[in-house]
Amino acid sequence: MSSNPQHPVDCEHCVDAAAYVLYALEDAEARAFDEHLAACSICREEVTQLQSAADALAIGVPRAEAPPALAARVMATVHAEAELRGTTAREAAAGVPAEGDAVEGVPAEGARSARVPSARRVRRRSFVPALAAGLALAAGLLIGAFAINTGSTSTRTEVIHAAVVAPGHHAIAELRNVGGHVQLILEGMPAPPPGRIYEVWLEHGTQAPLPTDSLFSVTKTGAGTVGVPGNLKGVSDVLVTDEPLGGSLKPTRTPVIVAKV
Repeated sequence: MSSNPQHPVDCEHCVDAAAYVLYALEDAEARAFDEHLAACSICREEVTQLQSAADALAIGVPRAEAPPALAARVMATVHAEAELRGTTAREAAAGVPAEGDAVEGVPAEGARSARVPSARRVRRRSFVPALAAGLALAAGLLIGAFAINTGSTSTRTEVIHAAVVAPGHHAIAELRNVGGHVQLILEGMPAPPPGRIYEVWLEHGTQAPLPTDSLFSVTKTGAGTVGVPGNLKGVSDVLVTDEPLGGSLKPTRTPVIVAKV
């Protein structure tokens, strides 16, 4: 939640902002929060601030092994936080609440021994501070990894948010161009209809879309990552349609994703 004293949090729904930007809300909760955002400037500002942090972590840098010294410092912090909260590092990593944390349907004195199958059962007053700490730790690792991998050389990263047509789903798609390597990243996307698959197309101005060999589906949670061929030079739009298995040479359906390059 916002820590700026000039903008105090005085809306009870702000507690849902962090879970909203990380797609941790149930579909019904996400829809309700969408409606709330239309009328609440405080929550809109909170979501904007948290989304910027989440996007910065998402675009990241190429994966690399952390130096042993850095890994040791991170684990030392995890153990120290676990001791302060009255949990072991293993319990903290597994999501077991600390002594006194409130869990839905479990008395506070017995919460630590309860097994929690879903983080949504922990009250958000416990979840959000832990989430904030996790984002801060991840940001520190991200900055360290960037320094280790790039040194004095910076890699240009471009993020293009795409329009998505997915009624009834809280779906988001974006293109990430990192040093000329382009990927389409999806969250909350419904699976293609039975017997069909998503296909990526490249459009050059008013010319007909050109097919690519990028055919994909998504996970049960609607997540997906697919490479986009080429470097987007001369491309005006990146499109996605659902096509028969094996793909098509010409689109047979209206695009469900459109990214303006």
